[in-house]
Amino acid sequence: MGWGDMDPPNSSLGGQSDTCFGVFNASGGHSTAQTSITSPWFSTAFGLIGLCSNLFALCVLLSSSRKLSSRTRSSFLIFLCGLVVTDFMGLLVTASVIIPYHFTKFAWAEVDPGCHLCNFLGFSMVFFGQCPLLLGATMAGERFFGINHPFSRSTSISKRRAWSIVGLVWGFSCLLGLLPVLGLGRYTLQYPGSWCFITLLPDTGDIIFCLLFALLGIFSVLLSFIFNTVSVVTLCRVYHDRESVQRRRDSEVEMMVQLVGIMVIATICWMPLLIFIVQTVLQQLPASGRIQMLPPETQKLLLIYIRMVTWNQILDPW
Repeated sequence: MGWGDMDPPNSSLGGQSDTCFGVFNASGGHSTAQTSITSPWFSTAFGLIGLCSNLFALCVLLSSSRKLSSRTRSSFLIFLCGLVVTDFMGLLVTASVIIPYHFTKFAWAEVDPGCHLCNFLGFSMVFFGQCPLLLGATMAGERFFGINHPFSRSTSISKRRAWSIVGLVWGFSCLLGLLPVLGLGRYTLQYPGSWCFITLLPDTGDIIFCLLFALLGIFSVLLSFIFNTVSVVTLCRVYHDRESVQRRRDSEVEMMVQLVGIMVIATICWMPLLIFIVQTVLQQLPASGRIQMLPPETQKLLLIYIRMVTWNQILDPW
């Protein structure tokens, strides 16, 4: 089924295409797929595993930070703490809405007629989704300058400055997530009706916000790749230098291994979704204004890619 073949939403959603309830057809025969890829136990298991993993990682990081005297290592652990806290809170906030829906099947239009809960969940998806990518790029940039330009700074980043940088990333992601609330784009209910996200429809505001979200994420991943690649090459060149710096180099190698792991996980989990968003909104441009509802195939693919993104929050702490 092509984009131009979509009919307007039927039933009670037909008059709500301009709200958060008109993107997918809740009565459009998804029962077979819904039993296989939208099981409540799937979301529950993912949520519990992710929360336990991040909580364990946070305890390890807090314990390690008390034993370290190296400012370089301490600032790196602060960035890691910021990443773990972000992943933990992201899973906690989204799961507190999504999991109850799967077990109660409440009607969004009745529970949230003003779309406030949907906007909050959509904001959370964007905020807690973009933060890890930006933090990964920030950590890669900090290690790039620390390894390749060690004498450009008189001292390593202090703990206070490291937390300030984490706060700036959180603030920027917060502003990005608030754009639909301020009028640029919309957060809408997505298949199978358990979560809200950016709207992949050919409205000008929706297209701009989708491209902004996706391209910023892609840029963050590519920037991390460039910084980490150069840093790894530099470390390989100097690793066997003077014995006096061997211990410091071992610490830097350990940090780079962690960074490369974070980058690989983010690339595998996030790039399919980000590329899918860009492709979807660009393919709709010729049909601008004529599509009122996402095709079933697009709805299912979006759900699958979101499932992949969830693995990023589960694997990051390990």
